[in-house]
Amino acid sequence: MKNKIKVYRAMHDLTQEALAAELGVTRQTILAIEKGKYDPSIDLAFRIARFFSVSVEDLFQYEG
Repeated sequence: MKNKIKVYRAMHDLTQEALAAELGVTRQTILAIEKGKYDPSIDLAFRIARFFSVSVEDLFQYEG
């Protein structure tokens, strides 16, 4: 699944570590999601979207 987390993180001048701390996950989790190696749970996807005030659809694009 493609995502725009890195883009939104840059727009908000956040490091992976800072975003991870806000969401209660590890930096490695953010890194893996950004690189497409790990798809977040539905709960985490919604928490990330809520943090950036965007919809889940704006943040993640399913590649079926």
